[in-house]
Formats: sequence, structure tokens, C-alpha cells
Amino acid sequence: MLEVPPILTIQRNFDRPDPDKVAKLKGALTGNIADCLGGRAALDPIIKPLAGCPDSMKSVVGPAITCQCAPSDHLGAMGALVEAKPGDVIVAATEGYTGTAVMGDLMLGMARNRGLAGLVTDGPVRDLGGVFAVGLPVFCAGINPDSPAALGPGSVGLPVTIGGATVHPGDIVVADMDGVVIVPQGKLDMIIDKLAEVRAAEAEMEAKVEAGLEVPDSWRELFASDKVRYLD
Repeated sequence: MLEVPPILTIQRNFDRPDPDKVAKLKGALTGNIADCLGGRAALDPIIKPLAGCPDSMKSVVGPAITCQCAPSDHLGAMGALVEAKPGDVIVAATEGYTGTAVMGDLMLGMARNRGLAGLVTDGPVRDLGGVFAVGLPVFCAGINPDSPAALGPGSVGLPVTIGGATVHPGDIVVADMDGVVIVPQGKLDMIIDKLAEVRAAEAEMEAKVEAGLEVPDSWRELFASDKVRYLD
């Protein structure tokens, strides 16, 4: 007799990052984090803050609780909401499906009430006015008033692919006006150590630009070298 597959698969226990270490990333620019990771850490830029949202909804930092939602379904997101811990960011992968919303203001209100930090999804949300009233940071692929089903299949707490990247539960989400970057949990210590160096270099260059810098000497040296061929 064939076994009926479950409609939802949940991994409840997974390694979580040290909250004190995660807190050290708060206030860090996504660009700085991406630089620490070799310039390759951002999700697809279609995943961004909601247009017109208040500044308080334009940044979030927290460990990912991952979920997979089938196209036009949000059972996985429901499971993530149930299993999440305060401070978590729900990362809801939909295979890029935008035909229905993943969440609306009611689920986001529940997430806020549970102490969650935010939502990242490659699908849309709905109930924009209510979402703004809830105030939870949301990074998504847009708005769609159509509603999803809750039939599955879905998963919670397993690796997902979203925005061109694989996100594992417990990885750290850092998001701001520029977009969303993912810090693999195993690289958190390295990022913390390197972040001060990246910030200092950025501040130094900003000061030079403010003082009138037009072209850095290193650029001039490169374009004057035999690494560049001029055709005229």
C-alpha cells in the first residue's frame, strides 16, 4: 500500500547563531556585509522593501527560519510562523511564484505578536495598508491581492533556494534599503572580525570623495599599465 506523503515536513531543531553575535550585525549596511563576503551575498534585487514603507520597515537582522511554499500555497509559511522563535526572520521560498500573496497583514500581525523580526520572500504580500500598520519589516517581490491556499506541500527548517541563493535555517539575514544579504552561520565570526576593517575603508574613501577626490591614484595606475589596451 502506498504511503500518503505528508503535506508539511518540519525540522524543529537546528543550530542557531549566538544572539549576541547576531546583534553585532545590527546597523551594518548590506553593502558592507556583501564586501566581507567577496561581493557575492545578495539575493535577487526583486526582493526588496515595500515601496512607500516607513523607514522602520526598511531594515532587519536576524536568524532565518526557512520555509518552502508550493506555488499559490502558503502552508510552509504558516508552519514557520508556528515554529519560529522571537527575533527570527521568516524566509519563505516560493520558487519565484508571484501569482498569489504569501502573507497578508493578519499573518504578519501574528508574526509581530510572536516577536519575529521580519519576512523575506520571493513572492508577493497583500493588504498593503494593513501591512504598513503592522510595521514588521517585509522584503518581497511586490504586491498581489490574490490569496493562497494552505494545502501544501511545504517544509519548515530545511534549506531553501531563494533569490538565487541557498539559505539554511540559522543563517543570518541582513536587509536594508539596498536589498537582502545572507550570512552563512559558519562565517558569522569572520564577518564580525572583518566588518570593522570594511567600514573603516569605506569611511576613508567617503571622506576623500567629500574632499573632492575625482579619480583614485590606484585607478590611474591601472589604466596606465599594460593591463589595459587602448585602440586609439
